[in-house]
Amino acid sequence: MNIVTILGARPQFIKAGSVSREISRQQKKGVNVKEVIVHTGQHYDANMSDVFFEEMDIPKPDYFLGIGGKSHGAMTGQMIEKIEEILVKEEPDWVMVYGDTNSTLAGALAAAKLQIKIAHVEAGLRSFNMRMPEELNRILTDRISSILFCPTLAAVENLSNEAVGNWKTDTKVMLSGDVMQDGAIFYKKFAKKPPGLVVSDEFVLCTIHRAENTDDTERLEGILSAIKDISEDKQVVLPLHPRTNKIIQNSKLDTSNLTIIDPVGYLNMVWLIDNCSIVLTDSGGLQKEAYCFSKPCITMRDETEWVELVDLGANVLVGADREKIISSYFAHKSIAPEVFKSDLYGGGRASQAIVAELLNA
Repeated sequence: MNIVTILGARPQFIKAGSVSREISRQQKKGVNVKEVIVHTGQHYDANMSDVFFEEMDIPKPDYFLGIGGKSHGAMTGQMIEKIEEILVKEEPDWVMVYGDTNSTLAGALAAAKLQIKIAHVEAGLRSFNMRMPEELNRILTDRISSILFCPTLAAVENLSNEAVGNWKTDTKVMLSGDVMQDGAIFYKKFAKKPPGLVVSDEFVLCTIHRAENTDDTERLEGILSAIKDISEDKQVVLPLHPRTNKIIQNSKLDTSNLTIIDPVGYLNMVWLIDNCSIVLTDSGGLQKEAYCFSKPCITMRDETEWVELVDLGANVLVGADREKIISSYFAHKSIAPEVFKSDLYGGGRASQAIVAELLNA
C-alpha cells in the first residue's frame, strides 16, 4: 500500500509524526506499506530545520513545494497543480490529509480529481463560524473524503447531523481518537525548559495569536488588562510572536508584570504546559494539550471546535471580556482532578487505529 501525506504547517507535522511512527512500526513487522510526505510550504517556519525533524523523530518531507505567503486562492490553486503532478508520479492508494489548512483542502481536491481515495484525519470538527477559512476547508475536505477519522464523538455527531451517509455510498466515519494526544504522550519525555526562563512554583501559561484578538485593539486591550490582573495572583508567562508584540507596543498597551518571552519550539511548549498550573489561550490545539496534561483551560475566543472540553468543565469560553476572563480564572484555576479522567481522545492509541483501518480498507 502506498500513502501520500500532504502537510503544510509545523503543527501538522507534529500530529502526522505519530501516524508516521506507526507506519514505520508496521514496516518493521514486514507489512507492505510506504509513506511519501509532501510539504506544501504553506507556513514558512525557520524552526523546521534538519534538527527539528531529528529531535521530533519525524520523517523529513520527500517533496517541498515552497508555496506560501500568497492569497488563499493563489495558494490553494498552485498547491493543487503541484500536488497533482506528484500524485500522478507516485500513484498512491491513499492521500492522507490533516486538519483544516489550505494544504488540507488542496491535497483533497487534487486526489479527488484523480479518483484517489482520501483519508481525513481530524474530520468532523466544526466551529459553526463560516467566516473562518478553516471552517470552509474542514467542510469541503470532509465532503470528498473516503474515510473520515474523527477525534471525538462530537465530531462524529457533527457528520451525522450533516447526513454524511447521503454524500456518497462508500464514505466511512470512524471514531479514531486524537493523534495530538498520541504526540503529547510521546513528546512529554523530551520536553525542555525554555532557555533562560525563570518561573515560580506555580505559573499561568498564556498565548495570544488569533487575528480576531491581535488585530482588534479593543479585544487585545481587554485580554491584556485581564491577564495583568491575574499576574497579581500568579506569574503569567506569555510567549509572544514579534508581530503581536509590535501591535502591543504601537498601541501602547500595558504589559507590566507579565513574563513575555519569544515564541518557543514544541518541546519547550510541552514543558510549559506540563509545568504550568492553568492555561489561558486563543489557540485551538493548546486547548486539547492542556486537557492531555490535566490542566484547566480558559479560552479567549467566542467559539471552539472542542465543545466536549467545555461540556466536561475542563475548558471555559470567555471571549475577550475582561471581567469574564478574571472571574473564570479564579473559579477555574482549581478544578477536580476527576474532570481529566475521561477518555475523550483515545488514550494515545489514535495512530494505531488509523493505520490499522487504512491497512484493512
